[in-house]
Amino acid sequence: MTLIRSLVFYIYMYSLMVFMGLVGLPLLLGPRTWSRSWLRAYLKMLWFGLRWIYGITFEVRGREHLPAGGALVASKHMSMWETLAFWEILPDPAIILKHTLTYMPFFGWFAVKLGNISVNRKKGASALKGMMRDAARRAGEDRQILIFPEGTRVEPGEHPDFKPGAAGLYLNMGVPCVPVALNSGVFLKSYCGLKRPGRIVVEFLEPIPPGLGKPEFLRELHTRINTASDALQAVDDAGMPLGRTGR
Repeated sequence: MTLIRSLVFYIYMYSLMVFMGLVGLPLLLGPRTWSRSWLRAYLKMLWFGLRWIYGITFEVRGREHLPAGGALVASKHMSMWETLAFWEILPDPAIILKHTLTYMPFFGWFAVKLGNISVNRKKGASALKGMMRDAARRAGEDRQILIFPEGTRVEPGEHPDFKPGAAGLYLNMGVPCVPVALNSGVFLKSYCGLKRPGRIVVEFLEPIPPGLGKPEFLRELHTRINTASDALQAVDDAGMPLGRTGR
């Protein structure tokens, strides 16, 4: 039954992506705000399918920890879901993405138009410098720079070391970093296949103030994100989170 529901959702999600992408192609020639509004309309329909096909909803906690205007946000990464969801959750994010994603039909075209930041890891140090430059420009536009410090999707309970990009942004931008815990991997597979129905929780945690050194920052970020995410992974039989992390 889970496999059938996953197949139905995949058909719904990608058919909707193709339809909205084709209809919205002329918007790529207009202001970025047009494409952003079109993406959010797509997400509203996607959440409808997520709820009725999978029985999955989501909740956002800790918005009071988000500063006004430009910010650095570092999130746990368990599923493709949060790559899309932050476009609705955050006011105007610039997401750090793998360069290869920009080549995807529809998704990649809109990712470029929306001013996300693509990183080609094969270029090493030059890629990191380009990311810093682009992030500074986007932050200057009062946008939120979102990075997934693990660099890839992980399973619940996995705590790999963070990539250096998050620390580079933190040191270069000189602003607080808002850690984000979530539990999407309890309910969704890496590419949004169904594991179980329930409620995804995304929780913004207390910001880490600027001024820490690289090792200290990475330790603090790793501890906060993973401790809070592990706490959110405890759910009842109905897939509802058992409690708040409190931080």
